[in-house]
Amino acid sequence: MGWRDNFHSRFVAWMKILLPMAALGMLSTLFLLSEKFDPSETLPYAAIDLQQRAQDQGATEATFAGVTRTGDEVLFQTVKARPSPDDPRQFSAEDVTARFRLPSGTTIDMRSTHAEMNQKESTATLRGDVEFVSSTGYTVNTAEIFARFDNLYAEAPGAISGQAPAGDLTAGRMILQNSAETGEPHLLFTDGVKLLYRPQTEEE
Repeated sequence: MGWRDNFHSRFVAWMKILLPMAALGMLSTLFLLSEKFDPSETLPYAAIDLQQRAQDQGATEATFAGVTRTGDEVLFQTVKARPSPDDPRQFSAEDVTARFRLPSGTTIDMRSTHAEMNQKESTATLRGDVEFVSSTGYTVNTAEIFARFDNLYAEAPGAISGQAPAGDLTAGRMILQNSAETGEPHLLFTDGVKLLYRPQTEEE
């Protein structure tokens, strides 16, 4: 039995040497097969312009609501609004819709592709394919409309074209405001007004 004990002791002693050497050989093989890595190289990163991201801050589906001094409800909605880097009270907006709901029940809807809004002055300038629609029967298209939030006021300083209840309408200027005499809202067209009368048919 002694030779068996002697063999077992020698076997264990050799395994203590061979097994760690085999493990080191396997580890060295793994390192040789892996990609070389230079710790001095910088890690890859996404090319993000932080300054541009800061300038692009804004709100999507933004809504601005209020009431004028004469009780008219005002609602402005935009797909995206971005504050000015110079003055956070000024906004650049895209795809704008605006509505004035008057105490009489009359509604005025305006739409444009762009707008500049000034929260301090309570104003907005709508630009780019501006559409003006009144529930009283006026549909007008123009390049620009200036509007206020605190008072019922909207002005198209340039040429307008569209439809009035009586027919096709063109003019060089349009103003919506409350009358100084009666206080009632009225729509005024000036500067070369032309109305092509279209009589209403029975079907209309």
